Amino acid sequence: MILDATTYEPADAIAVLLEGAAALDLPGSMKSELHASVVELNTCVCATVDEAVSALSELRAAAASIARANGLVIAAAGAHPTVPLESLPVVQEPRYLEMLEQVGYPARRQGVNGLHVHVGVESAERCHERFEAVLSWLPVVLAMSANSPYVDGLANGMLSNRASVLAELPRGGPPPEFDSYGAWEEWVERLVSIGVMADYTRIWWDLRPHPRFGTLEIRIADQPTSLERTRMLVGVLRELVEHAPPRITPRGDYAHNRVAAASRGLDAELIHPDGGSVVGARDLARELLGEEPPEPEAYAQLRAGPLVAADIAERTLR
Repeated sequence: MILDATTYEPADAIAVLLEGAAALDLPGSMKSELHASVVELNTCVCATVDEAVSALSELRAAAASIARANGLVIAAAGAHPTVPLESLPVVQEPRYLEMLEQVGYPARRQGVNGLHVHVGVESAERCHERFEAVLSWLPVVLAMSANSPYVDGLANGMLSNRASVLAELPRGGPPPEFDSYGAWEEWVERLVSIGVMADYTRIWWDLRPHPRFGTLEIRIADQPTSLERTRMLVGVLRELVEHAPPRITPRGDYAHNRVAAASRGLDAELIHPDGGSVVGARDLARELLGEEPPEPEAYAQLRAGPLVAADIAERTLR
């Protein structure tokens, strides 16, 4: 998020950051998103988790430096804690204006931020198999990443309000089931041919194939404030793509777990990925990490009180 350095309110300043970054030699890029008070940081292709986090650190530092020189600060979280989602300024580009025209009210509410992790896969068939295997574990990742306890300025008891906001989109949230990668391709091509969407990047599920990059793109995690939390989540997701046991995830189980994780974080009770029992999200996180998981960053926001936006900005670069 790009914020005014005095008020910590969102600033219509993406153009300032993109102009400042144009001449820099960075391990990635800065890009616009739907809202003009947000900058998207993209790394280059990285071989290791450490390389990816190092690149993000450099990108954050560059964004912070440009912001500071222009009376701004950057702040990383799943959503701004005090302003209404619909109040955020929109980038005046055709693709975003078209989205607002087609999707309407739910699009105007997409003032939420996430960590998207692309993991390379070697074939279409492998992508489909890994898609299903990883899906059953994503509510645990959501529970660990929960970092949007406020929506429209209110703490409503949810630890990840972003998860609910994303699910408002017509092709957002939990993905449907496809028998094969080819079946997914046929569905995408049909919706494109009848004018429902321009291409597959207009799908906003919690994970999706990204054939242009040759990756499985995992989008479930709220935007972390700390880079250490980012490191943990990227490491978990890479391991899941490589090693999660093959299975088809019942979509009813997934929908239940997704809401429970968004609501209660690591205190949620989830249907185990194998479908045979109910288990604590904390226990499943411990299974993934091999150690006790840290508390969701949402709690730091809730403890910060009236200065929550300033606290997020300070912790972003700590």
